[in-house]
Amino acid sequence: MSYELIKIEISDEIATLTLNRPQKLNALNPQILRDMANALKELNEDDGVKALILTGAGRGFCTGADLSEEVKATDKNQPGLSRAEKTGPFVSLGWGIQQMARFTKPIIAAVNGPAVGAGLSYAMAADIRIASEKAVFSAIFIKRGLVPDAGASYYLPRLVGVSKALELMWTGNLIDAREAERIGLVNSVVPHEELVETARQFALNLAKGPSLAIEMTKRMAYTSLRSDSVVMQMSIEDYMQEVARHTDDVREGMNAFLEKRTPQFKGK
Repeated sequence: MSYELIKIEISDEIATLTLNRPQKLNALNPQILRDMANALKELNEDDGVKALILTGAGRGFCTGADLSEEVKATDKNQPGLSRAEKTGPFVSLGWGIQQMARFTKPIIAAVNGPAVGAGLSYAMAADIRIASEKAVFSAIFIKRGLVPDAGASYYLPRLVGVSKALELMWTGNLIDAREAERIGLVNSVVPHEELVETARQFALNLAKGPSLAIEMTKRMAYTSLRSDSVVMQMSIEDYMQEVARHTDDVREGMNAFLEKRTPQFKGK
């Protein structure tokens, strides 16, 4: 499938999805959001893809909704909407977030520049965030008289705690990459010129690993946020462990340990 405003590259079982409106700092309009949602669905269904990197072209990661567009990404009368989309609780601004939430494989956000508003939401919807030293972050909604959207009010308190999330959402303050790392918003900060390779190496390590176990671990981690007790979570662990025990990767892992060699996982 071809896309107008994003680029997709796949190599070594790693897909890289690049938001491609560099002249607009990758601001979100209905077309880029539709492209992103469709691509995420397609990549999730591709068994040849073991990990995904999300990044932006040019100087920006994503500066949120494009307020200069005549047709807004929240407009339920925008062209091309199906009946289900028109009657849904959100329109295109949330389509990609919905697909990211359903994405079973690891997602690494390589934040190369400003991640602002809904752009911050898309960075937070990834499983891991690696930031360039040039990256900056803002829940800027309040400065436009708006409330957080695209999942920002869901992700931000879970990543940095309620008090810090409220501070960021109430002020809309811009924070740099080091502050984002300090408060737990991003996992690590690297020199700008090393960002792409750092994200790729992280993704490559996952792609070479026991991908079924990695995907099940992701599911368990997010399920734990909704579990009422450790006993409930252990029942999920027990089920997932039983599934894992019957994979070729477990046999390879055990044999490699006994034979004192590096395992060659196949994701089966």
